[in-house]
Amino acid sequence: MTEFIFNDGGRELAGFKGYAGDCVCRAISIAANLPYMDVYAKLSDGNATQRRSKNTTKGARSARDGINTGRKWFKEYMISLGFTWTATMSIGSGCTTHLKSSELPSGRIICVVSKHFVAVIDGVINDTSDCSREETRCVYGYWTI
Repeated sequence: MTEFIFNDGGRELAGFKGYAGDCVCRAISIAANLPYMDVYAKLSDGNATQRRSKNTTKGARSARDGINTGRKWFKEYMISLGFTWTATMSIGSGCTTHLKSSELPSGRIICVVSKHFVAVIDGVINDTSDCSREETRCVYGYWTI
C-alpha cells in the first residue's frame, strides 16, 4: 500500500483556516518546497489576469477555489519553477499509471488525477487525505522537478 503523510503545504501556517479547493497550490508548495503564500500569490495573480471565457471570470484574485491548469500562464509558471510535464494517458489509451508508488518515478512530483492535484515525494502521498482510492486512482500525468 502506498504511504500517506498529512501535509497541508503550509496553508495553516500561512493563516488560512477551514476547507478550500486549493489542491494545486498545496501540491506545488509541497513538491517545489516553496512557501504556501508565495505560490498562492502567484496563482491568484494568474487567475486575476487570465482572459475571460465562458467557464471563468476575470478578476477572481484567489487560488482558494481552484486553478484552470490548462491555461498557458499556468504551464509557463510550472516550467519557470523547473517542472517538466509527463503525460501518462492519451485519448483512447486507457489508464496505464495509478497513484501507486511502484508505478510512479521517485523524487518530488505532482500527480494530476481526476479533479485533483497531489504531491508525491519518493512514492509517499503528501496531501490532506489519502486520495489514492486504494491504489486504483488513475494518474493522467505528472509534473517532475
